[in-house]
Amino acid sequence: MIKSHKQKPKDEFSAHKFEKLKALDLGRINNFDEFARAMSLTAFGGRELGEAADVAEAMMKDKDCFKILTLSGAMTMAQMSLLVCEMIDNNMVNAIVSTGALMSHGFVESLGMTHYKNPDNLSDENLRAMKINRVYDTLEPEENFDVMTKIVWKVLNRIDSDNPTCSHKIGYEMGKYLNESTKGRGIFKSAFLKKVPIFIPAFTDSEIGLDFALFNRQRKIDKKPALYFDEFLDLEHYTGMVLKAKKTGIFTIGGGVPRNWAQQVAPYLDYVRFKFVDKGDPSKYIVTDLNNPYIKPFHYAVRICPEPAHWGGLSGCTYSESVSWGKILPKSRGGRYAEVLCDATIAWPIIIKTVMERLKKK
Repeated sequence: MIKSHKQKPKDEFSAHKFEKLKALDLGRINNFDEFARAMSLTAFGGRELGEAADVAEAMMKDKDCFKILTLSGAMTMAQMSLLVCEMIDNNMVNAIVSTGALMSHGFVESLGMTHYKNPDNLSDENLRAMKINRVYDTLEPEENFDVMTKIVWKVLNRIDSDNPTCSHKIGYEMGKYLNESTKGRGIFKSAFLKKVPIFIPAFTDSEIGLDFALFNRQRKIDKKPALYFDEFLDLEHYTGMVLKAKKTGIFTIGGGVPRNWAQQVAPYLDYVRFKFVDKGDPSKYIVTDLNNPYIKPFHYAVRICPEPAHWGGLSGCTYSESVSWGKILPKSRGGRYAEVLCDATIAWPIIIKTVMERLKKK
């Protein structure tokens, strides 16, 4: 006897507690919250995006969590500046670790200048002759940097040359200047108002860093003391903030130096514990007790990056790999992490808008 296909089949997978997938029904989706929840029950990149939104939501809701945003890539030139501002203004961020170039381009926009689409009819040689710089499909006029240099010098003149400075101190002064002098929004301005430090580990690899170097050259010509930059002030200030935190979470755009610099605080604190607290006791080389104040793997982690592991670059490093370094808490111990292999200009806005909607509902 042939059974009717309308009969309800026995759920052979219920004993294994497999989670069922569900077809994406656009007719039932009315906002980003519903969209992300539906995507989490699909597959491939869609599921990655939906699950990342869930982890990000949990991270933002955890009042014990110290949240770090790491930024790399041309995100500000790609017009993602206000997305960073939204995260700061909505208390989704307690500290930022970024490339200097990204912050430089963002500072340009905070000063009222703009970036442009790259037309198809101009070669890079033509652009060079026109004093225009290209980053992928976006243009940055050199005159933007000329204006920016003057402003950065004004900010640097505020800094006491008797004491060493560092990136988060310079960022604070840049935010303060924007708050005093501009009406629009900006990353440094939002960070200043919310007391969110911005760390730039590769400070010299940026327009702001070059402006700092030019500023010191001019100081020497004028027979004035140069400013001394001590990057370890950044490291120790950041480490102190993480040490005080009950939990930590990291939201990563891209990878590179910002991601690794932010994550390496966990093995650094672990080694500080071993070297100075436990006096190099071999029996205490590996400690995993989360009640120990020096054991600081990230409880939450979200990474948005198009680079897969097989390309061999740091930006393709998986969170699973980071678990082996003690940087990320394994899922078996309650860690929550998600990775989205996608262009951040696509996935990042969707995830943050989703979390904003969910936080507003609560």
